[in-house]
Amino acid sequence: MDWKTIKIVIGREYSTRVKKKSFLITTFVVPVLFAAICILPTLLMRNIKEKTQEVAVIDRSGIVMPYLVSDESAVFTEMSRANPDSVKTKLADLGIDVLVSISPLDSASKSVSVQTYSRKPVGVEFLSSLRDKVNEAVEQYRIRTYGISDLSRIMKEVRSNVEIMEYTMDDSGKETVSESGVYMLLSMILGMMIYMFIAIFGGAVMSSVIEEKSSRVVEVLISSVRSIDLMFGKIIGVALVALTQFLLWIVLTVAIIAAVGAFTGMGELMQEAAADPSMTQMSGIDVQGMTEHSTAQTIVSTLASIPWGKLILCFVIYFILGYLLYASLFAAIGSAVENEADTQQLQLPLTIPLMLAFFVVFFAFKNPDSSLVFWFSMIPFTSPIVMLARIPYGVATWELVVSIVVLALTFVLCAWIGARIYRAGILSFGKKSTFKDLWKWLRQ
Repeated sequence: MDWKTIKIVIGREYSTRVKKKSFLITTFVVPVLFAAICILPTLLMRNIKEKTQEVAVIDRSGIVMPYLVSDESAVFTEMSRANPDSVKTKLADLGIDVLVSISPLDSASKSVSVQTYSRKPVGVEFLSSLRDKVNEAVEQYRIRTYGISDLSRIMKEVRSNVEIMEYTMDDSGKETVSESGVYMLLSMILGMMIYMFIAIFGGAVMSSVIEEKSSRVVEVLISSVRSIDLMFGKIIGVALVALTQFLLWIVLTVAIIAAVGAFTGMGELMQEAAADPSMTQMSGIDVQGMTEHSTAQTIVSTLASIPWGKLILCFVIYFILGYLLYASLFAAIGSAVENEADTQQLQLPLTIPLMLAFFVVFFAFKNPDSSLVFWFSMIPFTSPIVMLARIPYGVATWELVVSIVVLALTFVLCAWIGARIYRAGILSFGKKSTFKDLWKWLRQ
């Protein structure tokens, strides 16, 4: 390969792409979307109040209604003497949002059945609250039937709520408070980021090759540049564009969040949100057992215990090698076709490993050391995504070294394969290429 020529191709590819309107638009729009994803949930959870529902209750059991206490989300009105069949057909006329019909008490099972009728779906939160209240009423009734004095108090004293504090130990034996939910979120974010970057920018290489081939520009380029130099110049050029855009996204997103935070006082609001159990549970973070430390302190402690230097270095390595591996194969596919519609069959063997790796990420946080996750973090076509999802939980150095070496060697092999296919396919016109054609070009 002629690196002087490759540098010229890289410069051309880079300057051409960064000047495109699509690059400028995505560079400035995506950070706004990222910032909105970070800020809007907190604002919505704090500022949007649900509409209070008018709930009519026909309690034929006589034990549930005392436990249905009105609050900000629902106002319960007793209509026990009414006929459910007549009420449920006149909900709009009566100004009722939900009708709750409770059956007579079953003496055998000491329980009741409940039906709700509404003009619109009532929502999971309302049903969950109603279920809890009905269960409490039935439990208290069953306790009373035993005729044991103070049985209700005894049952409350018997119930246990054991608190669990989670600690992680470093090599020196130092222990720090940690929270598995933070590792889970970070694992999923890293896995999805690397998946999107490889898929998006690998596809960009293929589209660029197809564009030059279909416009016959490649015929002019090949007359003065070797095909292998053109392919690697294009791959590296797109990679530099991707890294430039990625760094700009980070800087602009942080700047937007900081500016909005300073203007609206989001800092205090986000601290309150971090300490709110209802919001942390939505994120998969367990707030039970955090008596010695607040939720915010536990999250900060967990983030501080993560080896960020190692994580960032691995992210860059896996991003570069994973991108180069797939980009060389995407470039080969792009050289074999004249339009993107013909790529569906040829790129299927590449999209399947990416999709498998993406789905394995969702199992990585459940058991990051399982045999399935381990081998997917070693297989070069899935390791860039899966291994990054494992790193927050701690990965042995030898596993990282083996995974990276195997990935690098596979890239060299795939680059050689891609270059041979690219050299023959880039000047092939007028025929829809098949896997048989790719094999023939590879053997030439």
